[in-house]
Amino acid sequence: MALVKPTNTSFAKIKVIGVGGGGGNAVNSMIDSGLIHGVEFISINTDAQALLTSKAETKLQIGSNFTKGLGSGADPEVGRTAAEESYDKIKELLFDTDMIFITAGMGGGTGTGASPIIAEIARESGALTVAVVTKPFTFEGVRRLQAAEEGIEGLRDSVDTLIVIPNQRLMDIVDKKMTLLDAFRLADNVLGQGVQGISDLITVPGLINVDFADVKTVMSESGSALMGIGEATGENRATSAARMAIASPLLEISIEGAKGILYNIIGGSDLTMTEVSDASNIIANAADPDANIIFGATINEEMGSKIKISVIATGFDEKHLKFTTGNRPYFGAYSKDSSQRAAQQTQVIETKPVIDRAPSGFVQPTTTNQLTQSQSDQTDGQSGTDVSELPEVIKPSAPDLSDDFADDFEIPAFLRNNKSK
Repeated sequence: MALVKPTNTSFAKIKVIGVGGGGGNAVNSMIDSGLIHGVEFISINTDAQALLTSKAETKLQIGSNFTKGLGSGADPEVGRTAAEESYDKIKELLFDTDMIFITAGMGGGTGTGASPIIAEIARESGALTVAVVTKPFTFEGVRRLQAAEEGIEGLRDSVDTLIVIPNQRLMDIVDKKMTLLDAFRLADNVLGQGVQGISDLITVPGLINVDFADVKTVMSESGSALMGIGEATGENRATSAARMAIASPLLEISIEGAKGILYNIIGGSDLTMTEVSDASNIIANAADPDANIIFGATINEEMGSKIKISVIATGFDEKHLKFTTGNRPYFGAYSKDSSQRAAQQTQVIETKPVIDRAPSGFVQPTTTNQLTQSQSDQTDGQSGTDVSELPEVIKPSAPDLSDDFADDFEIPAFLRNNKSK
């Protein structure tokens, strides 16, 4: 019988989209790290000038008729309108994708306003849609924090899984002398950790393998999620890594009560069955007794004496969440348009102001020269770029499906490394 060799089409197609300034900076950080493989990076922004600094393979400028390439001016309504204007182009960009990550810094204009629309289009395309976003530092002001909260609630309705990282918590665990630049860079890197922790489960083959179907089982329509990573060495390395993974100081919810758990243990050839069992018991005991638990194990000699554990926890009960998600057809594809769906999607348990995400009459772009690179919301409104000189589409080659991955991923160690630079 002939051996069937896998091709690129045999693997899950994963796209990581940075929306707005914070999302674009996070994508640049992920690319610079070289730690995330087997995915396509995309930057989406309203600011043509900021897009020119993006390192993503694919870039899309949205709302060029409405914003004239000058950004959103930190107004989420402008970001939302820009995404609605470019609906067809976004839809084409996300076509034929299995999993889509949306990363953004909430509180600005483009990331806050456009992310829910992009997420809605992603789910319409049938992709498993996961958002990993940050909330602003307190010093960024009350207005920006309020905009972030509203944007997060709107985004919650549009994605399968939402991971929120509050930047302010970084202040509690980093050196008080850290510069402003390093603080924002650290926030970008933490977003990258959230994406890598999930994408590695799919793209890195293991001894006990976790595949895309496993991830989809745990993350599809799961609402808020916890994504934690722990890394440790020494005699009790497995239990220490497990405890770190389920108790990240950067996340706003705990694993307690989770009904869906997916975790992966990575170690060298000296990884023992007892260590796997001990780590698994700690994770399982923290979750709901009836939780659906899927785990994998990967042997990587580059780990040396270290063990790394990645945990995704979903399916929290209502006391942990403010929303419950409505049902949708298998693998996403809706048959109704956005305005019809908006009335059916999500039941609000606790009333809060949310962004109206239902697209109203889309404005069709009149020029085809509007695809470019990612931004910083802080630079919105200061573009001097001639958009007409930008190419229509910048498309990547097939993603690198290398099985190399990072060994420096546990948050406390990561923070210490950043402090020392």
